Amino acid sequence: MPWVQLHIQSDREHAELLEELLLEAGAEAVSMEDSEDTPLYEPERGTTPLWDSTRVTGLFQGEADLESVRSQVSEAWHAATQTHLESIETELLEDREWERAWMDDFRPERFGDRLWICPSWQEPPDPEAVNLVLDPGLAFGSGTHPTTRLCLEWLDQADVRGLDLIDYGCGSGILGLAALKLGARHMVGVDNDPQALDASRDNAQRNGISDEALDLYLPEEQPSQDCSLMLANILAQPLLSLAPTLAAQVRPGGRIVLSGILSTQANSISDRYARWFSMESPTEQEGWVCITGTRYTD
Repeated sequence: MPWVQLHIQSDREHAELLEELLLEAGAEAVSMEDSEDTPLYEPERGTTPLWDSTRVTGLFQGEADLESVRSQVSEAWHAATQTHLESIETELLEDREWERAWMDDFRPERFGDRLWICPSWQEPPDPEAVNLVLDPGLAFGSGTHPTTRLCLEWLDQADVRGLDLIDYGCGSGILGLAALKLGARHMVGVDNDPQALDASRDNAQRNGISDEALDLYLPEEQPSQDCSLMLANILAQPLLSLAPTLAAQVRPGGRIVLSGILSTQANSISDRYARWFSMESPTEQEGWVCITGTRYTD
C-alpha cells in the first residue's frame, strides 16, 4: 500500500501542537526530527526533548485526501496561533511495510508495579508479572506515548477486577486488553478505523483472551450499552464533542479515564465532564495529562 508523508517545519514551542493537529487530521503516525543538526544535551527530568528547529512529519495512507488534510491542519493552526503555516511539504513513499519501521525501538516496558507491555517478537522479562503481549501493527498504541503510559499506570494501580469496560478509540486494544489481563470481566472496543479493530482482535487472541471477553465495533455500529469503566485515550477535541455520548454509557458510580490531552487543555476537559462526573486533579507527563472522574449517583 502506498504512503504519503507531510513535513512541516516548526520551532520547539509548537512541535507538539502540530503533532496533535496531524493526528486529528488522520495521520497514522507522527514523528519529529532535528532539521538543523543541533546537538541535544541531556534534558531536564520531566521535559520533552525537542530541537529549536524541528521537522514534524505525519504519515498518511496514499488514498488520503491531502488537500483536505492540508486545509484542516492549516485552519486549526491558525485558530490556535493566529498565524499562518508557511508550507507543508509532501513526500510519496515507496510501497513497503512501514508498520514494522518502529520494531527496533519497541521493547518490553513496565507500567506501575504489576503490568508489562511486551512486543510479540520478544520474551517477557518477568514471566510472573501481568504481561500483555502486543503487536500494534498500524493501530495507534504501544505504550510509548505519555498519554498511553498515564492510562496504563492508572490501570495498574486501580482495582478493575470483575468490571465491564468500554475502550473508546481502542487502537491496538492496549488499554482494554491490559484491563482484562488485570482482572476485568468484559471489554467493548470502539474505533472508527477497521484496522484498529483487527489489531485489537489479533492482540486479544495473542494473549489467550477468549472471544466472549470482548466485542469490537465501529462507532456507528456500537449497540446501546453501559459500563463500570470508560477508557478514552483519544484527543481533546473529540473528547469535548463526545462528552454526552461517553457519559451516557457510564453507570452511576462508574469511573471514566480520559487522556490524549495537552496540559493546557485540562481545564476545558474537566469543566466539560463535571456535569456528569466528580472530576479529579489531572496527572501529567511530558506536557500530556490523564484526567479521571466518578459518575454521580443521582
